[in-house]
Amino acid sequence: MTRIKRGCIARRRRTKIRLFASSFRGAHSRLTRTITQQRIRALVSAHRDRDRKKRDFRHLWITRINAVIRGMGVSYSYSRLIHNLYKKQLLLNRKILAQIAILNRNCLYMISNEIIK
Repeated sequence: MTRIKRGCIARRRRTKIRLFASSFRGAHSRLTRTITQQRIRALVSAHRDRDRKKRDFRHLWITRINAVIRGMGVSYSYSRLIHNLYKKQLLLNRKILAQIAILNRNCLYMISNEIIK
């Protein structure tokens, strides 16, 4: 049986993996086995953090809305604002409310006053 040479294919595969890890430090960008492990780890982290980013932004928006709303009145809070928004069937998501809270507080005050009435 003849010998199969697969150096070209293996080298191409390793080169492709090396290009992915070229910005890593130390052995993580030089040794093939370490590169493979770090590549798997990086892709797992990227996949996990795509969901995490959505959670973090939602948390940030809620914090911003709550800070502005609490400054408006002593007994008014974020949860009451959202509850009243749903009761009045106003379709404003948290991202838009947070932008309004930062850029135009008076507009958010007007919205919350209209909801309370």
